[in-house]
Amino acid sequence: MLQNFRPGTIDVMGFGYDVLKELNPRIVMVNVSAYGQFGPYREKIGYDPIGQTMSGIAMITGESDAPPTRAGVPIIDRTTALHAALGTMAALYERVESGEGQSIDVCLADTGYSYTEIPISAYHGTGKQPTRGKGPEGAPGGIYPCKDGWVLITAGDQHQWHRVCNALNKPDWLEDPRFTSRPERTKNKDIVNARMDEVLSTMTTKEAIDHFTKHDVTAAPVNTIAEAAEDPHPWERRTMVEVDDFQAGSIAVSGDFWHFSRTPVVIGSAPRVGEHNEDVLGDVLGYSAEEISDLYAKKVIANFDLYNEIPD
Repeated sequence: MLQNFRPGTIDVMGFGYDVLKELNPRIVMVNVSAYGQFGPYREKIGYDPIGQTMSGIAMITGESDAPPTRAGVPIIDRTTALHAALGTMAALYERVESGEGQSIDVCLADTGYSYTEIPISAYHGTGKQPTRGKGPEGAPGGIYPCKDGWVLITAGDQHQWHRVCNALNKPDWLEDPRFTSRPERTKNKDIVNARMDEVLSTMTTKEAIDHFTKHDVTAAPVNTIAEAAEDPHPWERRTMVEVDDFQAGSIAVSGDFWHFSRTPVVIGSAPRVGEHNEDVLGDVLGYSAEEISDLYAKKVIANFDLYNEIPD
């Protein structure tokens, strides 16, 4: 059972875990909320952005002269759903051994902290806070402007430095004491980034990616949504797929992220409202056709056909 009411609401409704486990000790109940079923903020409501802001994600995202920046997509919502799914699978696996279910508690705030684990750990160790800027990858590392767009270049590790020097046509930097180690390069990152800007200002995004890739330096485009949608990668890998929707026709949806070798993932459209009422009530729970009809008549359950128009 999955529920995402405010903590305590499901108990008031009479469906709390303590009640349900008496009916079925094998039940697994997944509770998803903003701040968790316990903790100092459990009574507060919240949505995706709270995970990005309270955990520090927004404060270290963006350029140094820009305000704190949220991600343009609901990263906290999506990752919290993954946490819930992983927790569910673990609980189901454990149930095979113990024969018992359990209650699972995941929340948006915890998900945010899962992303800032490294900078928080670093802060605890050094007392220094990371700041917004090119990024923590070292120098070079971050998003740089080109003639027609933006490109990601990252090569902070020591074994990559000679490749960067070749790409920047700066062979003398190999022996320059300002750049002989990652910490030194980080101290002098403004010098490295200034050279990066100088070189990239003469190139298109494609030219920049080709140039740095030729030197075996990580380079990737910073795509617009339209460019991302037109890139062949997600379609060849079936990360995005087209499915037929009963209402909207052909639509693009998330596809196969796992690529199992023996049991390939099959992606379909979302079901209609109540499409599986009879399957669940009849085949799983054992309700008769007459009992199901009575539930429809009493408006205990409904399906798409009972709506006069598409619900908002």
